[in-house]
Amino acid sequence: MTNVYEKLSQVFVNKFNHMPSDKFFSPGRINLIGEHTDYNGGHVFPASITLGTYGVASARSDKQVKLYSTNFVEQGVISFDIDDETKMSNASWGNFVKGVLQAMKGYGNHFTYGFELVIEGDIPNGSGLSSSSSLELLIGVMAQKLYNLKIPRLQLVACGQRAENDFVGVNTGIMDQFAIGFGEKEHAIYLDTNTMIYEMVPIHLGEYVVVIMNTNKRRELAESKYNERVRETQEAVYQLQKYLKIEFLGELDGPTFEKYAHFITNKTVVKRARHAVYENERTKSAVKALKANDLTAFGQLMNASHKSLKEDYEVTGIELDTLAETAQGISGVLGARMTGAGFGGCAIALVHHDSVDALEKIVGKKYESVMGYAPSFYVANIGKGAHWVGAIQEDK
Repeated sequence: MTNVYEKLSQVFVNKFNHMPSDKFFSPGRINLIGEHTDYNGGHVFPASITLGTYGVASARSDKQVKLYSTNFVEQGVISFDIDDETKMSNASWGNFVKGVLQAMKGYGNHFTYGFELVIEGDIPNGSGLSSSSSLELLIGVMAQKLYNLKIPRLQLVACGQRAENDFVGVNTGIMDQFAIGFGEKEHAIYLDTNTMIYEMVPIHLGEYVVVIMNTNKRRELAESKYNERVRETQEAVYQLQKYLKIEFLGELDGPTFEKYAHFITNKTVVKRARHAVYENERTKSAVKALKANDLTAFGQLMNASHKSLKEDYEVTGIELDTLAETAQGISGVLGARMTGAGFGGCAIALVHHDSVDALEKIVGKKYESVMGYAPSFYVANIGKGAHWVGAIQEDK
């Protein structure tokens, strides 16, 4: 990690002619189970991982903001005035920075001077491990430090979501930002997205590990069918509200849904709603299984989650199905499912540590035969949420 900050500090000096003052880290996340439930008022079970976004920054004396990413060198140094609230061209990662700053202003925070920031991420872009939310929370903790702001962590999380919803234009729920903001080492977060009540659950997997399987197919949320799924589940709520007092599908249990599902007039909308209701139920059951150290039951719920995401929610696709379904058939794998929004990105598998090599070999060979290119694999280490790492002077 130190080497990353040394590299970024040198880039910072090359771009801005002085050393940065502070270093920051913001992780990516995986979701163990509870997919597409966050904007449906259901439960999710994510964890922050040790892949993420690294940053070094300094305050300026004027109002200029200057940004540079080693991942997007072709964009060069992005510059704007801290008071400028206009949206940049769609391809610019600077929009995530602007979006967070605007959301923070909306909560009454003031920025009287600008800053310089150099970042590098080791989350594959478009992988479904939430590189955008990682960046948003990095901006949040950076602003908190550079402007000496007394901001509750939940407000930083909300600013990340508002940046995504209001500025970038993707109707995400709050799970990604929450997981990255509140993450703790070796813990997952059992979050009720309706009430924002959460519990930190220790992850004790014994001889098992979580392996991330990356399709290496990029997916852009704003261009995908993500917003369409949001609208479809909202339509289900609208139709059910004529008969039930609900705000979200996450308020329904399975039997209640089955009793009233026939009032939803569109068959596709019924399928979307069914997934949201039963995925919420699976998430509750999965947390109970994990607490009871029943990893076999947890794995079976992962498999059921993927099946529902494939058949009822239709967000998987051949890439994710090939990864998850091939993994499910391997000895030593208790369960596998897509993680994140879908439409590409990553799947995860709960694997005995002796079977990791076999998983990579068998799944890799099958995937390459189907898709014509290779997937990537990483063992997921669960780490700390977004934070200030320290002052640069400490390295001298």
